[in-house]
Amino acid sequence: MRIYKKVLFALTLTQACTLGTKAQDKIVHPDISYTGTPRSCIIAGLNVDGIEGYEDSQLAGISGLTIGREITVPGREITDAVRRYWKYGLFSEVSIGADSIIGRKIYLHIHLKGRPRVSTINYHGLKKTEREDMEKKLGLLIGSQITPNMVDRAKILAKKYFDDKGFKNAEIEIVQRDDVASKNRVILDVNVDKKEKMKVRNIFIEGNNALKAGKIKGGLFVKGAFSKTHEAGKLSSFLKAKKFTPERWETDKKNLIAKYNELGYRDAAILADSVWNNDPKHVNIYIKVDEGRKYYLRNMTWVGNTVYTTDYLAAVLGMKKGDVYNQKLMRKRLQEDEDAAGNLYYNNGYVFSSITPTEVNIDGDSIDLEMRVVEGPQAHLSHVRINGNDRLYENVVRRELRTKPGDLFSKEALTRSLRELASMGHFDPEKITPDVKPDYENGTVDVNYNLTQKSNDQIEFSLGWGQTGVIGRVGLKLNNFSMANLFNKNKEHRGIMPIGDGEVLSLGAQTNGSYYQSYNVSYSTNWFGGKRPIQFSVGAYFSKQTDISSTYYNSAAMQNYYNNYYYGSGSYGYNNYENYYDPDTYIRLYGLTLGWGKRLRWPDDYFTLSLQLAYQRYMLKNWKYFLMNNGTANNLNLSISLNRTSTDNQLFPRHGSEFTASVTVTPPWSLWDHKDYQNLANNPNSPTYAREQQEKFRWIEYNKWKFKSKTYTALTNGQKCFVLMTRIELGLLGSYSKYKKSPFETYYVGGDGMTGYSSGYAEETVALRGYENGSLAYNAYAYDRFSLELRYPFMLGNTTIYGLSFLEAGNAWYNTKDFNPFNMKRSAGVGVRIFLPMVGLMGIDWAYGFDKDNVNGKKGGSQFHFILGQEF
Repeated sequence: MRIYKKVLFALTLTQACTLGTKAQDKIVHPDISYTGTPRSCIIAGLNVDGIEGYEDSQLAGISGLTIGREITVPGREITDAVRRYWKYGLFSEVSIGADSIIGRKIYLHIHLKGRPRVSTINYHGLKKTEREDMEKKLGLLIGSQITPNMVDRAKILAKKYFDDKGFKNAEIEIVQRDDVASKNRVILDVNVDKKEKMKVRNIFIEGNNALKAGKIKGGLFVKGAFSKTHEAGKLSSFLKAKKFTPERWETDKKNLIAKYNELGYRDAAILADSVWNNDPKHVNIYIKVDEGRKYYLRNMTWVGNTVYTTDYLAAVLGMKKGDVYNQKLMRKRLQEDEDAAGNLYYNNGYVFSSITPTEVNIDGDSIDLEMRVVEGPQAHLSHVRINGNDRLYENVVRRELRTKPGDLFSKEALTRSLRELASMGHFDPEKITPDVKPDYENGTVDVNYNLTQKSNDQIEFSLGWGQTGVIGRVGLKLNNFSMANLFNKNKEHRGIMPIGDGEVLSLGAQTNGSYYQSYNVSYSTNWFGGKRPIQFSVGAYFSKQTDISSTYYNSAAMQNYYNNYYYGSGSYGYNNYENYYDPDTYIRLYGLTLGWGKRLRWPDDYFTLSLQLAYQRYMLKNWKYFLMNNGTANNLNLSISLNRTSTDNQLFPRHGSEFTASVTVTPPWSLWDHKDYQNLANNPNSPTYAREQQEKFRWIEYNKWKFKSKTYTALTNGQKCFVLMTRIELGLLGSYSKYKKSPFETYYVGGDGMTGYSSGYAEETVALRGYENGSLAYNAYAYDRFSLELRYPFMLGNTTIYGLSFLEAGNAWYNTKDFNPFNMKRSAGVGVRIFLPMVGLMGIDWAYGFDKDNVNGKKGGSQFHFILGQEF
């Protein structure tokens, strides 16, 4: 055997042991002779050497030999002991000898030499990420003993890793060399030559008639049976994976049979397939199929069903006599679809139920099926456990669940509970896993929700430089706030911070000193009182914005800006106007809001009805950007909104939708104050114009209608999948009297939706990428916006990163009667979004506007847009 070439095996026993020596004669280091007669001896001592760092008793115990044991010398006991040491794989030398023999007593000496340990591992020919993968997969650890089996296993794992990556011809060599700086230590050099990544050059298909080659391989806009294997260098394979791996090919062979089964060819089979090298970079593939005949459904009978009628189950299944025998569709309609027949039972407690389609007769191309239903007993929930939650109170998490002990088991309730947990924002939605454990003996089900906590509080501190100097912004958003703990009213509270109830407290401030200041504070909870899903919110804000003085507009800097803008030279941005501060030109806003909302049960419990009562006070002096320039205006309004949100994930939704329909109304002051608004504040040159403005807009009035909708559709399977997001937005600002249109609450349309020093709460900003901020309209009374976004995630979890491409269109109008949804400004572009737990959402988009804007008459062109804090 190979291993015995590396080992010294010595059993030194004297021939005198087999002769008639006296019982108490002592023989030291006797010589061996295997030709003599074996003799019975008793082990009187065991001595082990050659290994440091281990107890002798521990090493001696491996042999199986013990003091006082009677053995035959020479005999199988010593041989078995040596084999035990080799079986451990940790020794490079093993020898067992006799130090001495006194009468029948024998004193054994075990000499061992340990295998060397790894001191350094060097990886050659790998990228950093590949080296990190190798370190995880190969099982070679610094400090571990190296064995031949370990090296062979590492080569196999490395080969498989590169096969999976498409490097079918990769060569891996693991070289072992002594470490001269350390005794009994070795250095491992893992040398990898990946060669070229293998791709598929040609796919040859034989025996296919019902499925043409294009339907199997797929085309540019056609999904084929092969999802992992495509021909390189073909237009039909553009943007599709071309690399070849054995695993991908095995998957696609199964996909091909599944496709035939879907089309009714239940007997389809692969008769032969082969793969060979076309050149150093490509392989060719050959596959021969036997399609068999196409089958149709003839008779379907249901047996064993008592809870639901046969007609009802057949209607839910949706397959009838004469249909193609589509096994994929049948599986989906029985188990996989949300409204599948099997889910009728699962949603009503029949967790032990099953529906098994059984072929009972085949007549030519017709198949008779017997749908065998096993209903079993209804199962109730026994235990519902929550694992992994260490920041929220137990009741805060549990009240979101639709699965409670004692309830009938329901798959629908389980799915909805997962959605609610993901929507809370306190747990990683990609790692929420339910562990469902049916107990067949007791007829009950235990559910364990395994959660991974994530931090979703946000802290913001930023400094920037603008045309008016340094801009500072600070913000704090606590998403797990507890108002009760702030006043020490929660007996469960054990920490210093007032957290645990999942409420939201937000504080923010932004300023650059003289020109702009803004402060806001808000508090909200989705379970006001803690017993019912009642939303409650309260907020307050203040902002002050000061304009530059009129001397700037007559300065050389402004004249230079106009020349640059109209003649296309130099920079289009304003020069710094820090020195043009005008304290007599400003707008100040004060606001208070009080909100209430309730989750509805009809049409379904994804709907919420919300009410908000708000008051704003506007104070203006020489402010030329609104219909009102001077004086004080008051805005008392009530908002009513109907919202439905059924998305499966807050950060990267794959399924579901969001829509909001809302109306905001003020009291119709003009109906009862009997003022002649038609002839009030119409002449700016009148000496009484400022007083008339104050009188006209002391209490503003309007009715504001908005509709927003988003849908999310996963285009591929899996967590990392392409998702299509569609968006529709419409907004109208109406008036009770055409002579008293509201000077505020208008729309500021275009750009990134982040207006910076905008008039903030005085108008609503609407993004439209591909155009400058406000370039489609400011003070508009109507707008629309339509978007298509294709998204793909690069990273999911606490940190979420995804890319997107989009088509967008929209417009804005200064009169609601001019609203025309077919008159749109179009744009397209790409972007990326990054969500960091302590920062929130950030992103950047590049967009190209194809049309001229409404304000400057310029084509939108190339634009970069930045996102901070919230999505467009």
